[in-house]
Amino acid sequence: MVNSDDFSKRLVIILDYYDISAAAFADAIQVGRSSISHILSGRNKPSLDFVLKIVQTYPEVELYWLLNGKGSFPKSEDEKVVPSSKSETPAPLIRDEKSKSEQPIESSIKPESLPGSSFSAKTIKRVVLFYEDGTFEAFEN
Repeated sequence: MVNSDDFSKRLVIILDYYDISAAAFADAIQVGRSSISHILSGRNKPSLDFVLKIVQTYPEVELYWLLNGKGSFPKSEDEKVVPSSKSETPAPLIRDEKSKSEQPIESSIKPESLPGSSFSAKTIKRVVLFYEDGTFEAFEN
């Protein structure tokens, strides 16, 4: 759970780093100015949409640092994510520790291999992956 007081302190650090007012920041991430004011005062907690707009607009802001204070701000050069020009994302890979190989997730996870017998009768409806740059992908069956 995000601590509102700590989140607002990190938000102030971002404002100071970019040397912008709360109003200019609100305009930049396309939220109402009152949203910034309410979060800074501790009245409201940030929504997921609010957080994602920050990390999408300001690539130097690391998601985990913004939410939990872990990591660094601004991101170091080796942590910055360069957006891919590909329009289609390949299936995520899972490392098989026994054979030291990587294979697509959908071919490596079998329901019978999951702990507990109740899983074998269930099918996965949707998987959502959250990336460090604040983006996410949903895969539906």
